[in-house]
Amino acid sequence: MKASKLTARGLAYVVRAVGRKIAKAHRAKQTPHGKQSVKKLMAHGTSTSSLELSGDAKLFDRVARKWNVDYAFYQTEPGKYLLFFKSGQADAMTACFSEYSRKVLDKAKSRQPTIPEQMKQAEQQLAKEKPQKEHIKEAVHGNR
Repeated sequence: MKASKLTARGLAYVVRAVGRKIAKAHRAKQTPHGKQSVKKLMAHGTSTSSLELSGDAKLFDRVARKWNVDYAFYQTEPGKYLLFFKSGQADAMTACFSEYSRKVLDKAKSRQPTIPEQMKQAEQQLAKEKPQKEHIKEAVHGNR
């Protein structure tokens, strides 16, 4: 900052800039928590474990945030993931995974067919009914 006189506004600008720089350095030194990349999780310096997860990753994210676990996904195939987590958090991860499993099962039980599935079912039902209607029309028109 170039100034022949130091005003209050100029001083405030400098103080804010220094504060932002200190805060940025502080954030960089903290270890991340929650969902993160596999590389960042491995950089924590603790041992990690992994599980196979197939299904809804977003639902797992919601449950894992509730349990405050550090984890990372690695996609092996479409819809299939390796879930890495800290070995020290195995108890919390077990509780988290059991809640996730319960939610997936509840969702599967109460699942209503999607709109495209409903459309296919309606088409199939119409296809079954159409030959019966044509047979009835032929019988009615043939008697005239």
